[in-house]
Amino acid sequence: MILDIARVRAGYPALADGFVHFDGAGGTQPAEPVIAAIGGAMRTAVSNRGTAHEPSRRSGEIVAAARSAVADLVGGDPAGVVFGPSATALTYLVARTLAQGWGPGDEVVVSRLDHDANVRPWVQAAAATGATVRWADVDLESGELPVAQYEDLIGPRTRLVAVTAASNAIGTMPSVRDIADLAHAADAYVYVDGVHATAHRPTDVGALGADFYVTSAYKWSGPHYSAAIADPAVWEPLRPAKLIPSPEVVPDRFEYGTLSFELLAGITAAVDYLATLADFTSAQPLGQRPGPAAPGDRPAGVPAGVAAPGDRRARVLAGMAAATDHEDALLDRLLAGLAAIDGVTICPAGADRCPTVSFRLGGQAPAETARILGDQGICVSHGDYYAVEYFEAARLRADGGAVRASLYHYNTADEVDLLLQALGRISM
Repeated sequence: MILDIARVRAGYPALADGFVHFDGAGGTQPAEPVIAAIGGAMRTAVSNRGTAHEPSRRSGEIVAAARSAVADLVGGDPAGVVFGPSATALTYLVARTLAQGWGPGDEVVVSRLDHDANVRPWVQAAAATGATVRWADVDLESGELPVAQYEDLIGPRTRLVAVTAASNAIGTMPSVRDIADLAHAADAYVYVDGVHATAHRPTDVGALGADFYVTSAYKWSGPHYSAAIADPAVWEPLRPAKLIPSPEVVPDRFEYGTLSFELLAGITAAVDYLATLADFTSAQPLGQRPGPAAPGDRPAGVPAGVAAPGDRRARVLAGMAAATDHEDALLDRLLAGLAAIDGVTICPAGADRCPTVSFRLGGQAPAETARILGDQGICVSHGDYYAVEYFEAARLRADGGAVRASLYHYNTADEVDLLLQALGRISM
Protein backbone atom coordinates (compact mmCIF):
# COMPACT_ATOMS: atom_id res chain seq x y z
CA MET A 1 0.00 0.00 0.00
CA ILE A 2 1.19 3.53 -0.81
CA LEU A 3 0.23 6.19 1.69
CA ASP A 4 -1.39 9.34 0.33
CA ILE A 5 1.29 11.44 1.96
CA ALA A 6 -0.49 14.75 1.36
CA ARG A 7 -3.49 13.58 3.38
CA VAL A 8 -1.26 12.13 6.07
CA ARG A 9 0.77 15.32 6.49
CA ALA A 10 -2.35 17.46 6.58
CA GLY A 11 -3.21 15.72 9.83
CA TYR A 12 -0.11 17.09 11.60
CA PRO A 13 -0.38 20.84 12.32
CA ALA A 14 3.25 21.12 13.49
CA LEU A 15 4.50 20.25 9.99
CA ALA A 16 3.29 23.69 8.92
CA ASP A 17 6.38 25.11 10.63
CA GLY A 18 8.43 23.83 7.72
CA PHE A 19 11.05 21.81 9.58
CA VAL A 20 12.13 18.42 8.25
CA HIS A 21 11.71 15.95 11.09
CA PHE A 22 14.07 12.99 11.25
CA ASP A 23 13.90 12.85 15.03
CA GLY A 24 10.86 10.63 15.48
CA ALA A 25 12.79 8.15 17.63
CA GLY A 26 13.03 10.91 20.21
CA GLY A 27 9.38 11.86 19.78
CA THR A 28 6.97 12.38 16.90
CA GLN A 29 4.79 15.41 16.23
CA PRO A 30 1.21 14.97 17.51
CA ALA A 31 -1.65 14.31 15.14
CA GLU A 32 -4.47 16.85 14.89
CA PRO A 33 -7.10 14.53 16.49
CA VAL A 34 -4.81 14.09 19.49
CA ILE A 35 -4.53 17.83 20.00
CA ALA A 36 -8.29 18.21 19.66
CA ALA A 37 -8.99 15.39 22.11
CA ILE A 38 -6.66 16.80 24.77
CA GLY A 39 -8.18 20.24 24.42
CA GLY A 40 -11.68 18.79 24.45
CA ALA A 41 -11.03 16.89 27.67
CA MET A 42 -9.73 20.04 29.32
CA ARG A 43 -12.74 22.07 28.20
CA THR A 44 -15.18 19.51 29.60
CA ALA A 45 -15.99 19.18 33.30
CA VAL A 46 -14.16 16.19 34.80
CA SER A 47 -13.14 15.39 38.35
CA ASN A 48 -11.41 12.50 40.03
CA ARG A 49 -12.88 9.12 39.22
CA GLY A 50 -16.01 8.10 41.04
CA THR A 51 -19.72 7.44 40.59
CA ALA A 52 -21.41 10.23 42.56
CA HIS A 53 -21.75 12.71 39.69
CA GLU A 54 -21.29 13.08 35.96
CA PRO A 55 -17.86 14.77 35.91
CA SER A 56 -16.39 11.93 38.00
CA ARG A 57 -18.01 9.32 35.78
CA ARG A 58 -16.57 11.04 32.71
CA SER A 59 -13.02 10.69 33.99
CA GLY A 60 -13.61 7.00 34.56
CA GLU A 61 -14.86 6.64 31.01
CA ILE A 62 -11.74 8.41 29.69
CA VAL A 63 -9.49 5.98 31.56
CA ALA A 64 -11.44 2.94 30.39
CA ALA A 65 -11.39 4.15 26.79
CA ALA A 66 -7.62 4.66 26.90
CA ARG A 67 -7.02 1.20 28.33
CA SER A 68 -9.10 -0.28 25.54
CA ALA A 69 -7.28 1.77 22.90
CA VAL A 70 -3.80 0.71 24.04
CA ALA A 71 -4.96 -2.90 24.20
CA ASP A 72 -6.12 -2.64 20.59
CA LEU A 73 -2.80 -1.10 19.57
CA VAL A 74 -0.62 -3.87 21.00
CA GLY A 75 -2.97 -6.84 21.20
CA GLY A 76 -3.31 -6.86 24.97
CA ASP A 77 -6.09 -7.01 27.56
CA PRO A 78 -7.53 -3.62 28.65
CA ALA A 79 -7.58 -4.89 32.24
CA GLY A 80 -3.81 -5.31 32.06
CA VAL A 81 -2.92 -1.79 30.85
CA VAL A 82 -1.10 0.33 33.44
CA PHE A 83 -0.47 4.01 32.75
CA GLY A 84 2.42 6.17 33.92
CA PRO A 85 4.37 9.31 33.07
CA SER A 86 7.11 7.54 31.09
CA ALA A 87 8.43 4.15 30.06
CA THR A 88 11.38 4.72 32.40
CA ALA A 89 9.12 5.34 35.39
CA LEU A 90 7.00 2.28 34.63
CA THR A 91 10.03 0.04 34.19
CA TYR A 92 11.45 1.19 37.51
CA LEU A 93 8.08 0.43 39.11
CA VAL A 94 8.00 -3.10 37.72
CA ALA A 95 11.68 -3.68 38.55
CA ARG A 96 11.27 -2.62 42.17
CA THR A 97 8.16 -4.74 42.52
CA LEU A 98 9.54 -7.91 40.93
CA ALA A 99 12.81 -7.58 42.83
CA GLN A 100 10.97 -8.05 46.13
CA GLY A 101 11.24 -11.76 45.41
CA TRP A 102 14.91 -11.79 44.33
CA GLY A 103 17.98 -12.65 46.34
CA PRO A 104 21.59 -13.80 46.08
CA GLY A 105 21.97 -16.47 43.40
CA ASP A 106 19.07 -15.17 41.32
CA GLU A 107 19.90 -13.80 37.88
CA VAL A 108 18.56 -11.22 35.44
CA VAL A 109 19.58 -10.94 31.78
CA VAL A 110 19.86 -7.58 30.04
CA SER A 111 21.21 -6.63 26.61
CA ARG A 112 23.72 -4.12 25.30
CA LEU A 113 21.31 -3.30 22.46
CA ASP A 114 18.77 -1.70 24.78
CA HIS A 115 17.95 1.84 25.77
CA ASP A 116 19.22 2.42 29.30
CA ALA A 117 15.61 2.54 30.54
CA ASN A 118 15.46 -1.23 30.00
CA VAL A 119 18.90 -1.81 31.50
CA ARG A 120 19.56 0.39 34.54
CA PRO A 121 16.32 -0.37 36.46
CA TRP A 122 17.16 -4.09 36.32
CA VAL A 123 20.86 -3.62 37.09
CA GLN A 124 20.03 -1.45 40.09
CA ALA A 125 17.28 -3.80 41.31
CA ALA A 126 19.70 -6.72 41.09
CA ALA A 127 22.37 -4.80 43.00
CA ALA A 128 19.89 -3.98 45.77
CA THR A 129 18.96 -7.65 46.23
CA GLY A 130 22.27 -9.38 45.60
CA ALA A 131 21.10 -10.89 42.32
CA THR A 132 23.52 -11.37 39.42
CA VAL A 133 23.31 -9.48 36.12
CA ARG A 134 24.18 -11.32 32.93
CA TRP A 135 24.78 -9.46 29.67
CA ALA A 136 23.74 -10.27 26.09
CA ASP A 137 26.14 -8.70 23.61
CA VAL A 138 25.53 -7.08 20.23
CA ASP A 139 27.41 -8.39 17.20
CA LEU A 140 28.90 -5.04 16.23
CA GLU A 141 29.71 -6.16 12.68
CA SER A 142 26.15 -7.16 11.85
CA GLY A 143 24.16 -5.13 14.37
CA GLU A 144 22.34 -8.29 15.42
CA LEU A 145 21.56 -9.51 18.94
CA PRO A 146 22.39 -13.21 18.51
CA VAL A 147 19.80 -15.53 20.05
CA ALA A 148 22.25 -18.39 20.53
CA GLN A 149 24.02 -16.57 23.38
CA TYR A 150 20.82 -16.68 25.43
CA GLU A 151 21.08 -20.46 25.65
CA ASP A 152 24.10 -19.91 27.88
CA LEU A 153 22.84 -16.77 29.61
CA ILE A 154 19.48 -18.16 30.74
CA GLY A 155 19.43 -20.83 33.42
CA PRO A 156 17.39 -22.23 36.31
CA ARG A 157 18.04 -19.15 38.49
CA THR A 158 17.04 -16.62 35.81
CA ARG A 159 14.17 -14.50 37.10
CA LEU A 160 13.80 -12.00 34.26
CA VAL A 161 15.04 -11.34 30.74
CA ALA A 162 14.82 -7.71 29.53
CA VAL A 163 15.10 -7.09 25.80
CA THR A 164 14.11 -4.44 23.30
CA ALA A 165 11.69 -5.05 20.45
CA ALA A 166 13.68 -2.51 18.39
CA SER A 167 16.87 -0.60 19.03
CA ASN A 168 16.35 3.14 19.28
CA ALA A 169 19.97 3.59 18.18
CA ILE A 170 20.38 1.42 15.08
CA GLY A 171 16.89 0.04 14.43
CA THR A 172 17.70 -3.66 14.87
CA MET A 173 14.65 -5.74 15.77
CA PRO A 174 15.97 -8.83 17.58
CA SER A 175 14.21 -12.20 17.59
CA VAL A 176 12.23 -11.45 20.73
CA ARG A 177 10.01 -14.50 20.44
CA ASP A 178 12.96 -16.89 20.28
CA ILE A 179 14.53 -15.21 23.31
CA ALA A 180 11.19 -15.30 25.14
CA ASP A 181 10.78 -19.02 24.48
CA LEU A 182 14.17 -19.69 26.09
CA ALA A 183 13.23 -17.51 29.06
CA HIS A 184 9.86 -19.14 29.54
CA ALA A 185 11.44 -22.59 29.42
CA ALA A 186 13.38 -21.47 32.51
CA ASP A 187 10.20 -20.03 34.09
CA ALA A 188 11.53 -16.47 33.82
CA TYR A 189 9.60 -13.32 33.05
CA VAL A 190 10.24 -11.42 29.80
CA TYR A 191 10.11 -7.61 29.88
CA VAL A 192 10.03 -6.07 26.39
CA ASP A 193 10.82 -2.43 25.66
CA GLY A 194 8.45 -1.62 22.80
CA VAL A 195 8.94 2.15 22.89
CA HIS A 196 10.68 2.30 19.52
CA ALA A 197 9.06 -0.69 17.82
CA THR A 198 5.41 0.22 18.41
CA ALA A 199 5.67 3.30 16.20
CA HIS A 200 6.88 1.34 13.20
CA ARG A 201 5.41 -2.17 13.16
CA PRO A 202 2.08 -3.86 13.84
CA THR A 203 2.42 -5.14 17.41
CA ASP A 204 1.16 -8.32 19.06
CA VAL A 205 2.44 -8.78 22.61
CA GLY A 206 1.28 -12.39 22.66
CA ALA A 207 3.14 -13.26 19.47
CA LEU A 208 6.28 -11.62 20.90
CA GLY A 209 6.06 -13.72 24.04
CA ALA A 210 6.21 -10.60 26.23
CA ASP A 211 5.06 -10.95 29.83
CA PHE A 212 5.43 -7.17 30.15
CA TYR A 213 5.50 -4.70 27.26
CA VAL A 214 6.07 -0.97 27.63
CA THR A 215 5.28 1.74 25.09
CA SER A 216 5.17 5.55 24.98
CA ALA A 217 2.43 7.38 23.10
CA TYR A 218 4.60 10.33 22.06
CA LYS A 219 6.53 7.97 19.79
CA TRP A 220 3.34 7.21 17.81
CA SER A 221 1.68 10.61 17.31
CA GLY A 222 0.29 10.87 20.83
CA PRO A 223 0.99 12.80 24.04
CA HIS A 224 3.83 12.35 26.53
CA TYR A 225 2.34 9.45 28.49
CA SER A 226 3.19 5.76 28.63
CA ALA A 227 1.72 2.33 29.31
CA ALA A 228 2.96 -1.03 30.54
CA ILE A 229 0.90 -3.97 29.35
CA ALA A 230 0.68 -7.44 30.88
CA ASP A 231 -1.93 -10.11 31.36
CA PRO A 232 -4.01 -9.22 34.46
CA ALA A 233 -3.02 -12.62 35.88
CA VAL A 234 0.65 -11.56 35.66
CA TRP A 235 -0.04 -8.32 37.51
CA GLU A 236 -2.25 -9.92 40.16
CA PRO A 237 0.36 -11.47 42.51
CA LEU A 238 2.61 -8.39 42.40
CA ARG A 239 2.40 -5.92 45.26
CA PRO A 240 4.03 -2.53 44.62
CA ALA A 241 4.61 -0.01 47.37
CA LYS A 242 1.46 2.13 47.53
CA LEU A 243 -0.62 4.44 49.69
CA ILE A 244 -3.06 2.77 52.08
CA PRO A 245 -6.26 4.24 50.53
CA SER A 246 -5.20 3.85 46.90
CA PRO A 247 -6.92 1.05 44.94
CA GLU A 248 -6.01 -2.59 45.52
CA VAL A 249 -7.35 -3.81 42.19
CA VAL A 250 -5.40 -4.44 38.99
CA PRO A 251 -4.41 -2.35 37.07
CA ASP A 252 -5.14 0.67 39.33
CA ARG A 253 -2.87 -0.73 42.04
CA PHE A 254 0.17 0.20 39.95
CA GLU A 255 -0.85 3.77 39.08
CA TYR A 256 0.38 6.44 41.48
CA GLY A 257 -1.76 9.47 42.10
CA THR A 258 -4.41 10.90 39.81
CA LEU A 259 -3.97 9.98 36.17
CA SER A 260 -3.76 12.68 33.50
CA PHE A 261 -7.26 12.43 32.03
CA GLU A 262 -6.55 14.87 29.21
CA LEU A 263 -3.46 12.92 28.09
CA LEU A 264 -5.40 9.66 28.24
CA ALA A 265 -8.00 11.21 25.96
CA GLY A 266 -5.10 12.01 23.63
CA ILE A 267 -3.89 8.42 23.74
CA THR A 268 -7.28 7.14 22.63
CA ALA A 269 -7.32 9.67 19.80
CA ALA A 270 -3.81 8.63 18.73
CA VAL A 271 -4.80 4.96 18.45
CA ASP A 272 -7.97 5.93 16.60
CA TYR A 273 -5.82 7.97 14.24
CA LEU A 274 -3.44 5.08 13.56
CA ALA A 275 -6.48 2.94 12.78
CA THR A 276 -7.33 5.30 9.91
CA LEU A 277 -3.96 5.13 8.15
CA ALA A 278 -5.04 2.25 5.94
CA ASP A 279 -7.68 4.57 4.49
CA PHE A 280 -4.98 7.06 3.44
CA THR A 281 -3.74 5.09 0.46
CA SER A 282 -3.38 6.05 -3.17
CA ALA A 283 -1.29 5.45 -6.25
CA GLN A 284 0.66 8.67 -5.68
CA PRO A 285 4.38 8.26 -6.39
CA LEU A 286 6.48 8.11 -3.25
CA GLY A 287 8.61 11.08 -4.26
CA GLN A 288 5.80 13.62 -4.55
CA ARG A 289 6.24 16.27 -1.90
CA PRO A 290 3.15 18.18 -0.83
CA GLY A 291 5.00 20.83 1.15
CA PRO A 292 4.14 21.80 4.72
CA ALA A 293 0.55 21.41 5.80
CA ALA A 294 -1.44 24.57 6.30
CA PRO A 295 -3.05 24.59 9.76
CA GLY A 296 -6.55 25.03 8.39
CA ASP A 297 -6.11 22.79 5.36
CA ARG A 298 -7.80 19.50 6.23
CA PRO A 299 -8.78 17.43 3.18
CA ALA A 300 -11.86 15.26 3.35
CA GLY A 301 -11.06 12.00 5.11
CA VAL A 302 -8.56 13.33 7.61
CA PRO A 303 -9.63 11.68 10.88
CA ALA A 304 -11.60 13.69 13.40
CA GLY A 305 -10.33 11.58 16.29
CA VAL A 306 -12.52 8.51 15.93
CA ALA A 307 -11.63 5.47 13.85
CA ALA A 308 -13.97 4.52 11.03
CA PRO A 309 -16.53 1.79 11.72
CA GLY A 310 -15.20 -1.73 12.07
CA ASP A 311 -12.92 -3.64 14.38
CA ARG A 312 -10.32 -1.17 15.67
CA ARG A 313 -7.68 -3.81 16.35
CA ALA A 314 -7.85 -5.06 12.77
CA ARG A 315 -7.80 -1.51 11.45
CA VAL A 316 -4.79 -0.61 13.59
CA LEU A 317 -2.89 -3.58 12.18
CA ALA A 318 -3.80 -2.55 8.64
CA GLY A 319 -2.87 1.09 9.29
CA MET A 320 0.47 0.18 10.79
CA ALA A 321 1.19 -2.17 7.88
CA ALA A 322 0.62 0.73 5.47
CA ALA A 323 2.94 2.93 7.54
CA THR A 324 5.58 0.18 7.57
CA ASP A 325 5.52 -0.15 3.78
CA HIS A 326 6.01 3.60 3.39
CA GLU A 327 8.77 3.84 5.97
CA ASP A 328 10.66 0.84 4.60
CA ALA A 329 10.73 2.40 1.12
CA LEU A 330 12.12 5.60 2.62
CA LEU A 331 14.70 3.62 4.59
CA ASP A 332 15.97 1.90 1.44
CA ARG A 333 16.35 5.30 -0.19
CA LEU A 334 18.17 6.74 2.82
CA LEU A 335 20.60 3.82 3.17
CA ALA A 336 21.46 3.82 -0.52
CA GLY A 337 22.06 7.57 -0.46
CA LEU A 338 24.21 7.48 2.67
CA ALA A 339 26.34 4.69 1.20
CA ALA A 340 27.08 6.91 -1.82
CA ILE A 341 28.43 9.84 0.25
CA ASP A 342 32.18 9.90 0.82
CA GLY A 343 33.11 9.80 4.48
CA VAL A 344 29.81 8.48 5.83
CA THR A 345 30.12 5.48 8.14
CA ILE A 346 26.84 3.75 8.99
CA CYS A 347 26.42 1.80 12.21
CA PRO A 348 25.44 -1.72 11.07
CA ALA A 349 21.92 -2.91 11.84
CA GLY A 350 20.22 -6.28 11.73
CA ALA A 351 18.36 -7.69 8.76
CA ASP A 352 15.04 -7.06 10.51
CA ARG A 353 15.03 -3.40 11.40
CA CYS A 354 13.06 -0.22 11.99
CA PRO A 355 13.63 2.90 9.83
CA THR A 356 16.30 4.31 12.13
CA VAL A 357 19.92 4.88 11.08
CA SER A 358 22.96 6.02 13.06
CA PHE A 359 26.01 7.28 11.20
CA ARG A 360 29.06 9.50 11.38
CA LEU A 361 30.40 11.91 8.79
CA GLY A 362 34.15 11.54 8.53
CA GLY A 363 35.95 12.90 11.58
CA GLN A 364 33.29 15.53 12.26
CA ALA A 365 31.77 15.51 15.74
CA PRO A 366 28.17 14.23 15.58
CA ALA A 367 27.00 17.31 17.48
CA GLU A 368 28.51 19.53 14.81
CA THR A 369 26.89 17.55 11.98
CA ALA A 370 23.54 17.82 13.74
CA ARG A 371 24.03 21.56 14.29
CA ILE A 372 24.80 22.22 10.63
CA LEU A 373 21.76 20.24 9.56
CA GLY A 374 19.64 21.97 12.18
CA ASP A 375 20.65 25.35 10.82
CA GLN A 376 19.10 24.20 7.52
CA GLY A 377 15.86 23.16 9.23
CA ILE A 378 16.69 19.44 9.17
CA CYS A 379 16.10 17.92 12.60
CA VAL A 380 18.26 14.92 13.55
CA SER A 381 19.54 13.60 16.88
CA HIS A 382 23.12 13.13 18.04
CA GLY A 383 24.94 11.51 20.95
CA ASP A 384 24.07 8.13 22.46
CA TYR A 385 20.28 8.64 22.70
CA TYR A 386 20.44 6.77 26.07
CA ALA A 387 21.65 3.62 24.26
CA VAL A 388 24.65 3.75 26.58
CA GLU A 389 25.73 0.11 26.42
CA TYR A 390 25.65 -0.07 22.63
CA PHE A 391 27.77 3.04 22.14
CA GLU A 392 30.20 1.98 24.85
CA ALA A 393 30.61 -1.41 23.17
CA ALA A 394 31.10 0.26 19.78
CA ARG A 395 33.66 2.63 21.36
CA LEU A 396 31.81 5.65 20.05
CA ARG A 397 30.27 7.14 23.18
CA ALA A 398 33.35 8.95 24.46
CA ASP A 399 33.78 10.46 20.99
CA GLY A 400 30.28 11.92 20.74
CA GLY A 401 28.23 8.91 19.70
CA ALA A 402 26.64 9.25 16.27
CA VAL A 403 24.07 11.16 14.23
CA ARG A 404 20.63 9.55 14.11
CA ALA A 405 18.06 9.91 11.34
CA SER A 406 14.81 8.25 12.31
CA LEU A 407 11.97 8.12 9.81
CA TYR A 408 8.24 8.25 10.47
CA HIS A 409 5.23 7.79 8.25
CA TYR A 410 4.80 11.55 7.70
CA ASN A 411 8.25 11.81 6.10
CA THR A 412 8.63 11.97 2.31
CA ALA A 413 11.18 10.85 -0.26
CA ASP A 414 11.91 14.50 -1.05
CA GLU A 415 12.80 15.07 2.60
CA VAL A 416 15.18 12.12 2.50
CA ASP A 417 16.79 13.65 -0.58
CA LEU A 418 17.15 17.01 1.21
CA LEU A 419 19.02 15.28 4.02
CA LEU A 420 21.28 13.43 1.61
CA GLN A 421 22.01 16.58 -0.38
CA ALA A 422 22.88 18.48 2.80
CA LEU A 423 25.20 15.72 3.97
CA GLY A 424 26.82 15.65 0.52
CA ARG A 425 27.59 19.35 0.80
CA ILE A 426 28.97 18.99 4.33
CA SER A 427 31.25 16.13 3.27
CA MET A 428 32.95 18.15 0.49
